[in-house]
Amino acid sequence: MKQLPFRLGIHPINWVGEDVKEHGDDTSFERIMDDIVALGLTGTEMGRKFPSDPQVLKSELSRRGISLTSQWKSVLFSDPAYREAELDAYRSHAEFLKEMGSTVISTCEAGGSLHFDPRRSPSEQEVQRLSEEQWKSLAEGLNAAGAIAKEYGLKLTYHHHGGTVVERPEEIDRLMELTDPELVYLLFDTGHAYYGGADPLTVLQKHYDRIAYVHLKDIRPQILEEARAEQADFITCIRKGVFTVPGDGCIDFGPILSELVKRNYKGWALLEGEQDPALHPAYEYARNALLYIDSLISEERR
Repeated sequence: MKQLPFRLGIHPINWVGEDVKEHGDDTSFERIMDDIVALGLTGTEMGRKFPSDPQVLKSELSRRGISLTSQWKSVLFSDPAYREAELDAYRSHAEFLKEMGSTVISTCEAGGSLHFDPRRSPSEQEVQRLSEEQWKSLAEGLNAAGAIAKEYGLKLTYHHHGGTVVERPEEIDRLMELTDPELVYLLFDTGHAYYGGADPLTVLQKHYDRIAYVHLKDIRPQILEEARAEQADFITCIRKGVFTVPGDGCIDFGPILSELVKRNYKGWALLEGEQDPALHPAYEYARNALLYIDSLISEERR
């Protein structure tokens, strides 16, 4: 693997599903971390199989030379009644990530989502889009959480995400317009951008000045098309295999990587697949993705 101009890591979700619990559920954290080392990578996010004790986690990561880049944090800021409790939880999350040496907090609004909003019932079938008041409340809550993150030397990076109220290009745009650029940054995810109907390169170019974290994920377009025709929800799409690693789907990562290089991006970019590792072995697919990225970087330097 040639030296990249930015820091490349990988998400444990390639080995163990976060939203689809049966995917890789028997995989140990030791296997994940050892595979990361074997791949020559040095960064990963928190995974549900990782030790919850900060000192144990720190020890397991440090002896392998791996940094913890971030950990997902759902929030429910679109409902003002939840704000204070959510901000208290956000502070605890920031304290943990600060102790682990992370620099960003992957943050996503749960309100309105079929899968992440605790107020939704199993009988419901669609994401509840935000009203004007809910958008205002979400922005205020994110700004407040961003201020907390800043206290700890961290950046709140908002994860636009399939199956949530900020997944479409116009929703990403609106979130960026409503929030303070000094407090709320963007987690740019190629796969979720495509899933939400955006051109990933356009999102990258339009919002680059707000981007502080990157997820590199690919899409299988035929499966996505079939899932859309069936009106499948987000979790069903994962089970069907909509997502995969870079180089195995339809997204052209050449222009995306070229843009990151041209802009002198220095943050973390994590490989993601979010698919069944029994069908798509995590180590093998990650290795192939690295070879693909290596070939694109080589072309960029010619």
